[in-house]
Amino acid sequence: MIHTSPFDSSTQILAKVLDLRARNQQVIASNIANAETPGYSPATFHFEDELRSAVSKSTVLPLAGSNERHIAPTLGSLESVRGTITTTPDQTGIGDENGVSVDEEMMKLSENELLYEAAAQLLRKKLGMIKYVVSGGQ
Repeated sequence: MIHTSPFDSSTQILAKVLDLRARNQQVIASNIANAETPGYSPATFHFEDELRSAVSKSTVLPLAGSNERHIAPTLGSLESVRGTITTTPDQTGIGDENGVSVDEEMMKLSENELLYEAAAQLLRKKLGMIKYVVSGGQ
């Protein structure tokens, strides 16, 4: 049975990107909030490679099954993309051992915000096209 959905794969990818970018925003905001906390190690949220891998695997041609009871292959499931958080302890050896650079975190925050807004705008456009079609082109 073929699964049809009004939301194509690009819409699903954009929705996942928004979720991951929102999580990245939380991590960056936590780093900025703890910029004055002695001994705080800044965290970094990594998800781009994992998402890229899932997207590239999902564009592979689907395998045909000879029997409906065969287990369907699930390649590059977007739901499995969670991202990982790593912390980097201060390596300078001076001060309060807080490794947060507010300037770097603000740059990361700006970049993440721009990428989030771009994905949100693309998703808005895609949903606008669906709305246009559903309304009969009016």
